[in-house]
Amino acid sequence: MATVELRNVSKLFGANVKAVDNVNITINDKEFVVLVGPSGCGKTTTLRMIAGLEDITSGEIYIDGTLVNDITPKDRDIAMVFQNYALYPHMTVYDNMAFGLRIRKYPKQEIQTRVNEAAQILHIEELLDRRPKALSGGQRQRVAVGRAIVRKPKAFLFDEPLSNLDAKLRVQMRAEISALHTRLQATMIYVTHDQVEAMTMGDKIVVLKDGIIQQIGSPLELYNHPKNRFVAAFIGSPPMNIMTAKILEKDGKIVADEGDFQIELEGKLADTLKSYINKEVLIGIRPEDFVYTQTPQKTNNIRTHVEVVEPLGAEIHLYVSTQNHQLIVRVQPRYEFHVGDEANFAPDMEKLHFFDIDSEEIIGA
Repeated sequence: MATVELRNVSKLFGANVKAVDNVNITINDKEFVVLVGPSGCGKTTTLRMIAGLEDITSGEIYIDGTLVNDITPKDRDIAMVFQNYALYPHMTVYDNMAFGLRIRKYPKQEIQTRVNEAAQILHIEELLDRRPKALSGGQRQRVAVGRAIVRKPKAFLFDEPLSNLDAKLRVQMRAEISALHTRLQATMIYVTHDQVEAMTMGDKIVVLKDGIIQQIGSPLELYNHPKNRFVAAFIGSPPMNIMTAKILEKDGKIVADEGDFQIELEGKLADTLKSYINKEVLIGIRPEDFVYTQTPQKTNNIRTHVEVVEPLGAEIHLYVSTQNHQLIVRVQPRYEFHVGDEANFAPDMEKLHFFDIDSEEIIGA
């Protein structure tokens, strides 16, 4: 396996459409890195540049310490798994998996050994004589992964490989790909727009927006310590609630005034926000960071109107409103709520996030 490094990599389409903007990423040997972001953020373009399927406008890409800007895709020693499987319909599963090795003129016995080993790993031994049209979506994806495994490449590239599968099969396949990474100890780069896939699969996540890296870190680092509003709202399901509030000083205390409610700030957080007195900021609160209070609290009480109740078994999602904002709250199923109820919540003060309203960067990180 190998390290993959992108240095100041950019990609222009036409004269002024910048799909990827000065991206710097280091994927360490045996690491599973996920590129995540909304449609059009540049993640697939980045992956295709690593593969050599897209030319680089500027910057450098290194695979295993070798500059590969001018090296053809077939000579980069990488294997790519595509969203649409890209299987040859007239070939059997065995022949699809063996095709790349035959092109490279591997001995027949070694091809057979590699294909059989990959089939065992993926539990598709009984499918080797079938053609793709006789396979389910999940089976086709396993064959596509198997075709990559037999190559024993320096790095595996996955371009939204699960997006064509149903929800239940996606959960199963992402667990299988994670287990495959552990077994092969391979360098893997995985592209998805699904932040749940990113959180559950990646050792490291790269969050992209408009071709620019917003933050790189472990799943929990991004979840607990987002650097800006975009990362805070994108990572997490349901997403973080974002509200506008004004920082005021009242009776010697620093408060965040939302209009319907006020949150008294203490300690380091209050000191940090003193420079924002009489200015508006953004407050971020994750759905699980509200504390339900059956009686209104004297301070930090958020009174809401319940508009939608989503019982999910292990938890309940409430869509509630204040006069100024719509919020999502996650509560335990022991509480009973109905549409139209008035419900009081207090924020977990240690879990609040504040963002500058202009730059949208985190305050006090």
